[in-house]
Amino acid sequence: MGVFSKDKDTFMDNGKPVRLLSGAMHYFRIIPEYWRDRLLKLKACGLNTVETYIAWNVHEPKEGEFRFDGMADVCAYIELAGSLGLHVIVRPSPYICAEFEFGGLPAWLLADSDMQLRCSHPAFLRKVDAYYDTLIPRLLQLLSTNGGPIIAVQIENEYGSYGNDAKYLDYLKQALITRGVDTLLFTSDGPTDALLQGGSVPGVLATANFGSHPTSSFAKLQEYQPDGPIMCMEYWNGWFDHWGKPHHTRDAADAAAVLEEMLSLGASVNFYMFHGGTNFGFYNGANCQEPNLYEPTITSYDYDALLDETGQPTEKYFAARDVIARYTEMANLPELPALAPRQAYGRVELIEQAALFGQLEALSDPVQVVAPLPMEKFGQQYGFILYSTRVSGPRPEERLFIQEVRDRALIFVDGEYKGTIERSQTVQSLPIAITPGGARLDILVENMGRINYGPYLKDAKGITEGVRLGFQFLFDWTVRPLPLADLARLSYDCRQSASQEGPLFCRGTFRAEACADTFIDMQGWTKGVVFINGFNLGRYWERGPQRTLYVPAPLLRTGDNEIVIFELHQTRESTVVLTDAPILDSLANDTRRN
Repeated sequence: MGVFSKDKDTFMDNGKPVRLLSGAMHYFRIIPEYWRDRLLKLKACGLNTVETYIAWNVHEPKEGEFRFDGMADVCAYIELAGSLGLHVIVRPSPYICAEFEFGGLPAWLLADSDMQLRCSHPAFLRKVDAYYDTLIPRLLQLLSTNGGPIIAVQIENEYGSYGNDAKYLDYLKQALITRGVDTLLFTSDGPTDALLQGGSVPGVLATANFGSHPTSSFAKLQEYQPDGPIMCMEYWNGWFDHWGKPHHTRDAADAAAVLEEMLSLGASVNFYMFHGGTNFGFYNGANCQEPNLYEPTITSYDYDALLDETGQPTEKYFAARDVIARYTEMANLPELPALAPRQAYGRVELIEQAALFGQLEALSDPVQVVAPLPMEKFGQQYGFILYSTRVSGPRPEERLFIQEVRDRALIFVDGEYKGTIERSQTVQSLPIAITPGGARLDILVENMGRINYGPYLKDAKGITEGVRLGFQFLFDWTVRPLPLADLARLSYDCRQSASQEGPLFCRGTFRAEACADTFIDMQGWTKGVVFINGFNLGRYWERGPQRTLYVPAPLLRTGDNEIVIFELHQTRESTVVLTDAPILDSLANDTRRN
């Protein structure tokens, strides 16, 4: 590559003016075997740059334990982009938002009850420093100043939407510079006075994030930055989805018209997203603008982007390419790669089952506590957590209260399901009665994704305060963390009937003579998680709008493939259908027990 910089009103690449035409694609949302395909499709659209966040929680899942392999091999992703002739823009956290779990922050930060996030709190800065000491040296050889493809590095992310700690932003700036980052630094914020005032850093290029009205948006940006190139760092050409809400789409012609306006102004642009990918595992985030308005994001991060979740070009892709062709030379671009094959493998029977309460010894070691504590206190990041206690009887019907449930609790008395308490519900209690001999109370809590955006970012999971029966707090609990990271020790039996009550694991196999992309249709199931060949595909929920889970071909193997479903409630029939088309716009009318 070479030296990349900015002039008065343009970017400069080796002394020549250049417009950045960029697309956002996150390596941690794409199977590595598909990175090349997606990057080639980006280049074939006429773009010259790829942008990616770097997710701290992906690379330091436990404090002091770092991971840079597989889907976490960010350096391999950047090197691949460079080998294809693409520039790379890096946004290296500590916070990324991205509709990603906890905005990319590692959940173990919350084990410290006094931790203050995204500010110059000394304890937080020490954790950031330790992370940067490992991450940044890996990136240095990839900087354009060292012959690599990285042309720009972001400081924080949309900080003006969260705070105004200028010392914190300057600390992050110096943290990058002192570790050797000598390429272009920038910030990105919404185009309003408050956001630009809170998120900008003196001497650092400011960019704007928006989805429409580029003329007025850039005008506001230039009020704060009269000199320097104008760039939309996040052009929101689509949007993300929440469970129980409609699937978002945006007309391709409308998205193309806004792009045309931006380019006519001489601006650079980064499509957010160019390709969204998938929130595999438990990595989906959530929004929460008000205390009782918790909105978890679905597993698919399709985003109605230029490439769909599976990497196929959409109408929006071709509309954008037509606009780009009017503003840049499109010769010598790669051919659009062939579409990955899809296959409908058909119906799969899950003929084995394992009830959760019969498998606890295989899944978790018990911990005795006086009162319930959130999962972070047990070193747990994701998944489920089970709280159990003994309640004396008799006690006539009283209401059971959870203070506070994060995020969804299934209540059982002597193994019998009594109902669900959900974080966003108005009523945070349900009635139970205790027989004369007393009863066992089990509360299974699901972490449905930590908040990634909004004022309630500090989002511990599980039960955060306590449990009351009537006015009486209940003490003496057994806690079992259930991250579901390893299901190898489960013992299955053949099922006894077609309809099954959860929580339980169901297992089945199917044969693939050839491996192709496919989709698991979860119609008939209620809520849970799906694993294929040990890989956590993510969550399903009959509320919709997502009904199918994407299975990339590299997760399959020729011959037998294993599907394990952890169902929380019930299924009408212990089968799934592997189809060749996604369903992302199916909202449920019948909520049953979910």
